[in-house]
Amino acid sequence: MLLTDGGEPLGAAAPAAHWTVEQVLALAPDDASRKAGNKLGSAGPWSDTGADGSGAVWGLCRGSGSKPYRTVIDTTGPAYKCSCPSRKFPCKHALGLLLLRASDGSALPVGDPPDWAGEWLAGRRVRAQVKEQTPGGGPADSEAARRRAERRAERIGGGAQELEQRLTDLLRGGLAAAEQSGYGLWEETAARMVDAQAPGLAGRVRELGAIPASGPGWPVRLLEECALLHLLDTAWLGIDRLPPPLAATVRTRVGLTAAAEGPPIRDHWLVLAQYDTPEGKIVTRRIWLYGRASGRTALLLSFGAAGRSPGQALPVGVTLDAEVTPFPGAGQLRAELGPQFGLPVPAGSPPPGVPVGGAIAAYGRALGDDPWLESWPVTLRDVIPVPSADGWQLADAEGDAALPVAAAALSRPALWKLVALSGGGPVTVFGECGHRGFDPLAAWRPADGGDDAAPADPSAPARPAAETVPLI
Repeated sequence: MLLTDGGEPLGAAAPAAHWTVEQVLALAPDDASRKAGNKLGSAGPWSDTGADGSGAVWGLCRGSGSKPYRTVIDTTGPAYKCSCPSRKFPCKHALGLLLLRASDGSALPVGDPPDWAGEWLAGRRVRAQVKEQTPGGGPADSEAARRRAERRAERIGGGAQELEQRLTDLLRGGLAAAEQSGYGLWEETAARMVDAQAPGLAGRVRELGAIPASGPGWPVRLLEECALLHLLDTAWLGIDRLPPPLAATVRTRVGLTAAAEGPPIRDHWLVLAQYDTPEGKIVTRRIWLYGRASGRTALLLSFGAAGRSPGQALPVGVTLDAEVTPFPGAGQLRAELGPQFGLPVPAGSPPPGVPVGGAIAAYGRALGDDPWLESWPVTLRDVIPVPSADGWQLADAEGDAALPVAAAALSRPALWKLVALSGGGPVTVFGECGHRGFDPLAAWRPADGGDDAAPADPSAPARPAAETVPLI
């Protein structure tokens, strides 16, 4: 729900952000939707289009049937409604309408929505108001909840002890036995961790099973992962002796869920990146935010199952005046998006960056809080993508340090977009820095004749001094 500073619903006169084509395409749930939406991004198939000036857009799209599809979008969510049978969110018609708006704003004249669109928009406002006014409550039976938590903790403890025995047997028999036994034994062990209600342990066990087939050097990688898994087992079995923040991190790593807690943080949050990762039958969406005033980086997680993309989506490169509530844990960046106090506005200036050495140091400090951390979000300042013997690396424009580009990024076409954006000159790049290298997720092209520094007032939305270019 959008609120004013005084807590009232936002008026219709507030200006809506004008999304770019790249920002719209970043919302697509997959490549097929992206291509289909591109075909509907012109005025040809559309009729009765419009916008209300405060974030809502609508239109009728001609399809194969006798009746056109009714498509309405609340860009402040964003949220989508379409009469087509697609189970993807957003569907190709929603993407096409947003692309039409991005390429030709005059194609959506400002006016009042038709009845079919207005009913859905009004329903969203009512549901948002009810949600805001409904106080959160605790469990109906706190004693029963406590007993359930204790029983689950006991099952996880039993699973951790069984896993410790499995690791002991592996090391006693030698790592070569892992290649001979194949993946089946690891999958059986992972299933036992699922039975113990420890999905985090199960996921790490499955990763162990895949390492022997990962190519040269696998024994070293297997030993490293076994050590981290042993550390997690030991931490769980002695969790009562850990400091509370580290204990919360261990609970998260073994697979226990926790609610966002602590005071909410209101800021102007720049949407840095958004991408999806398939994890079994579930798709996990990660959205990175940067707070202009607080200097904090926050991670929004959402999940989709059974072929459905996650519901939460934000266009890369816009800034939200909103509250986020952090989750517990040492060094944890995950947060929950709360109320928004205005419409998203375009803002391209990147966060203050650090050199390559600063990125490595930041990842090292984060490992002190969370030893199982795969990577850490950082913004690299003034780096140049250059080829290397093993692929590509990001080198300091003024210095002799460089970070290898992670192998996962080498196969993405966006890497060449970064190279073209640089043109041999320095750029600012946001991404995830970890033991596998640096995975670039967004970059900034400085405006002609201007710099991309943060504004003098950090609490104000950044001036559009540079364009955010998604790289994933």
